[in-house]
Amino acid sequence: MKTFIKALGNTRGVSLVEVMIALVLTGIVTIAIMNTYVTQHENYLVQDDVVNMQQTARACLDELSKQIRMAGHHVPLGLPAIVAANTNPDTITITYQGNDCETYLSDPMPITSAELKCGTDLSCFLPDRWVYIYEPDSAVGEWFKISEVQNGSGHLQHRYVPKELSRCYGANSQILALNRVKFYIDNITDPANPQLMIQLGGEPAVPYAEHIPDLQFRYRLTNGSIVDVPVLVNDIREVLITISAGSTRPQFDGQQTKERTYTSSVNLRNIGV
Repeated sequence: MKTFIKALGNTRGVSLVEVMIALVLTGIVTIAIMNTYVTQHENYLVQDDVVNMQQTARACLDELSKQIRMAGHHVPLGLPAIVAANTNPDTITITYQGNDCETYLSDPMPITSAELKCGTDLSCFLPDRWVYIYEPDSAVGEWFKISEVQNGSGHLQHRYVPKELSRCYGANSQILALNRVKFYIDNITDPANPQLMIQLGGEPAVPYAEHIPDLQFRYRLTNGSIVDVPVLVNDIREVLITISAGSTRPQFDGQQTKERTYTSSVNLRNIGV
């Protein structure tokens, strides 16, 4: 027994210095692991943000290209296929006929508020649809919104405000279901989140994509020159598009705002042919 107690008395414990050294080494390893994790996580967030910007910009470019490519398709004389505005960010309005939905007046309008008596089937026309009435003889036309389609009697009503058209259109005037699409950037409503807006016909504009701070259009003409705003729409042969997509994160690469810029171009096939 005495020998056993003596052996226990000679056994040394862990000193405070050794405990402190172990804690310091553990802390260093833990900090290193945490720094590695934070760096990798931040890199993941950065790459994910870049992918989101690329996808947003690509979706915008695809939609812009699709609409611009149709510009001028079966558009009547005097109605511009493209309205360009150098508003920085720029604005563009495209007009085209997307289908063969059209009719004509079988009788002249007696008064500007009169219903429109048409000479063909009206099943392709829909209420609340914006259409364009055009008189070929005078090359005059205007937009109006259909309030009611009476296919049985062959009548179109236009009872929205303003209730009357600007003039009485004669027999054989055309009514065309044209598409009018406008794109622009809204950086006023929420400056921290500029949005690409799309406006169909005379309806209110709605957001198409968020965090789009800039949109620029340039136009290549028949003589090869490139301008910001064309004088004659029929001279346009190609539309050059530049769009910027912004980060959705408050911080990106240590900066408050980060953007990526993408470009594309569209050759026109319905203008000047």
